Amino acid sequence: MKIAIETERLLLRRLRPEDLDAWYEMDSDAEVHRYLGKSPITDLQQLKDVLANVQQQYIDNGIGRWAMLDKNTNTFLGWAGLKLMKEPTQGHEEYYDLGYRLLRKHWGKGYATEAAKAWVNYGFEEMNLSEICGRADIGNAASRHVLEKAGLEYIDDRDFDGQPHAWYCIQKGKWQNHKKQQA
Repeated sequence: MKIAIETERLLLRRLRPEDLDAWYEMDSDAEVHRYLGKSPITDLQQLKDVLANVQQQYIDNGIGRWAMLDKNTNTFLGWAGLKLMKEPTQGHEEYYDLGYRLLRKHWGKGYATEAAKAWVNYGFEEMNLSEICGRADIGNAASRHVLEKAGLEYIDDRDFDGQPHAWYCIQKGKWQNHKKQQA
């Protein structure tokens, strides 16, 4: 696994303990959790447990969510990345889930899309994945738009934890064809 991924404006790297304060600001925000089950973090220990889980994913799966930083200022903007999901999901025993989350003050600036595109590229070119999927609450138009701009295609609506979500996927061959057309 690479140590970092750079885009025009972003540095993507593994999450670390020094990210906890800004990450807590993000994950304790009820508006950030509006489409995430409405269960914001309520204390720092919860987030420390999440970080330990993410770091274990790096060890077990070689991938997980990474910090998303402003490349020029090193400011924590949120996280993004691929996560190996091992819970069966209607036809997928295991799949790589494209995810992202930003501090509210960084919404609407294109960071999620920039990171999502970088992760799709990384997943297909570096990890040699055959497919990448993602999901968004059906009411979360902004997140659905990010998935679409990253090249994923809407498949159908599915239930996740009792909530309807839009399910998106893209196969490597389709992504390669799309990339050739863009060149």
